Amino acid sequence: MRNVLFLLSLLTAGYLLADPQIVPQNKNPPFFKGEKRGKDDEGKSRSLTGKVSDDKDNPATGAVVQLKDTKSLQVRSFITREDGVYHFHGLSTDVDYQVKADMKGASSGVKTLSVFDSRKTAVINLKLEGKK
Repeated sequence: MRNVLFLLSLLTAGYLLADPQIVPQNKNPPFFKGEKRGKDDEGKSRSLTGKVSDDKDNPATGAVVQLKDTKSLQVRSFITREDGVYHFHGLSTDVDYQVKADMKGASSGVKTLSVFDSRKTAVINLKLEGKK
């Protein structure tokens, strides 16, 4: 009788170990396996916003704001609406970015969002100046 119970317990243990619903498929968390986590899991993303104004401090409607990733040299653009505000989301905290605005021959100076700027949402306002 003992042999039958022992054999039955071995078969049950073997069945439980072979059942994919019971055996954990991912024993290690993503951190240890080198897998990517979501954007906000590690706090590795930030945003940039600001207002573009003309030389008389009026909102610059239709200004083209360009954001340049200084590591990859990729450029993203945003066209301002009536309020002159622009937004860029999902920016890396490990990269410096350069931002500038242009509209009808006027342009702003280039400003930099540094890796040392720890704000989750950085604000950089841009002022357009005419051609010189």
